[in-house]
Amino acid sequence: MTLWDAVRGEFLDVIEWTGEAAPDTLVWRFPRRDNAIKLGSQLTVREGQWAVFVNEGRIADSFGPGRYSLETRNLPLLTTLLSLPTAFETPFKAEVYFVATRQFTDLKWGTRHPVILRDPELGPVRLRGYGSYTLRIGDPPRLIREVSGSSGHFTVDGISEQLRNLVVTRLADLLGESRHPVLDLAGRYDELAAELRRRLEPEFEGYGISLTTLLIENLTLPPEVEAALDRRSGIALTGDLQAFTTYQAGIALEKAATNPGGPAGTASGLAVGLGLGQQLAAAGGAAGNAATSAAAGTVAPPATATGAGTAVQAGTAYHVVLEGQSHGPLTLAELAALRQQGTLRADGLIWHAGLAGWTPASQLGELAVLFLAPPPPPPPAAPPAPAP
Repeated sequence: MTLWDAVRGEFLDVIEWTGEAAPDTLVWRFPRRDNAIKLGSQLTVREGQWAVFVNEGRIADSFGPGRYSLETRNLPLLTTLLSLPTAFETPFKAEVYFVATRQFTDLKWGTRHPVILRDPELGPVRLRGYGSYTLRIGDPPRLIREVSGSSGHFTVDGISEQLRNLVVTRLADLLGESRHPVLDLAGRYDELAAELRRRLEPEFEGYGISLTTLLIENLTLPPEVEAALDRRSGIALTGDLQAFTTYQAGIALEKAATNPGGPAGTASGLAVGLGLGQQLAAAGGAAGNAATSAAAGTVAPPATATGAGTAVQAGTAYHVVLEGQSHGPLTLAELAALRQQGTLRADGLIWHAGLAGWTPASQLGELAVLFLAPPPPPPPAAPPAPAP
């Protein structure tokens, strides 16, 4: 064997990617000393892969799944670039990149900041959204040319942030144009996702990537808006504001009953019961007065309850200062619940329509019972009489 034959055998090898890289790998460069590859070497490209030859920074040839013997007839473009004669068998220098063309599933997208929209029913709202998408490499040479470059190991993480930004930006634009009420969006997720995918496909293809699926899993409002919608739904279910207030008072009374021995529970329960009685009595009195007045040909004023020397309308909406911020409107039952939690104190400031200004809670007649001192413990039971 001559020295030249030994050199020829040194560079004759099999070029393949067996998948040792991480499962999220998009591009993997075949390691070869000095990037020297001999004509006659064997190239194996498996299903879900694509091989791309790069010579001096230029993409020369590419191969789909199959087995190839690297000869000048199989490398026409590379042969032209290197000016190789037909019988040339010495090693040539080129980099071989393997590109994964399988589907990459369950990739997540989500809004980092809320999208501000003008809803036809709720007014200005803030929406957050999240979902998933699936991609595959549709144009391996373009991916290398536009994204991965000369990186020897390029993963999905290298481009997922850019793709997420594209999804979120186009989603905000789509929601702004759709003008559908926020409360109706849940029934249009499929249509929105299909339109969003249609808009994104050309931009993904610019990177050599095919967007195979895109899903919108949820579009959510801020928690405080969702809580307000829950209260609105509760009112709608009762069909009557007075009935809804009574319902809330009953819930507060039930909660207070779970701690009958505590001072807060005793006061709150008493206040809720008293408030509920006042409201029911006021409602009943209003109905009776209305009937009597109707018979007499007059209109009776609305039923009221007195507190701090001021007439209080049944079902009054209260406002309270907590930690320097005004909260409300609140019902009597909700104030009792705040007292039970320790959030509302005797010196807490309360206001409702009819009051000249903010007034300490303990000075309002209908709330004073919340701050009564707890009763003393009951006397011990008398010992049983001795048997005769």
